[in-house]
Amino acid sequence: MDEENNTPEEELDNIIVLNDENGEEVSFEFLDLIELDGEEYVVLLPVEEEENEDEAGEVVILKVEDTESEEEESYVSVDDEEILNKVFDIFKEKFKDEFNFTDEE
Repeated sequence: MDEENNTPEEELDNIIVLNDENGEEVSFEFLDLIELDGEEYVVLLPVEEEENEDEAGEVVILKVEDTESEEEESYVSVDDEEILNKVFDIFKEKFKDEFNFTDEE
């Protein structure tokens, strides 16, 4: 039996490190790429210490923008609440069997 396939490094394959507004590195787990109206959005889950239990499971949705380099892309925040809700609704529908979504309204 080959147990080497269950190494913790495998979980790091979908980790993205971004810089916040203060220039500090923040790690996110890449959950999905959603296309809406010809634009692409990434759905990310902050990889945090378990200190903020109140905010556990809150995702971040960022718009994907191309850069001059074909190997890099840039992520920008989305201010339009309607777009955020549409992207999140698509995400919830795709993963309704994998995640337990709760509404905070």
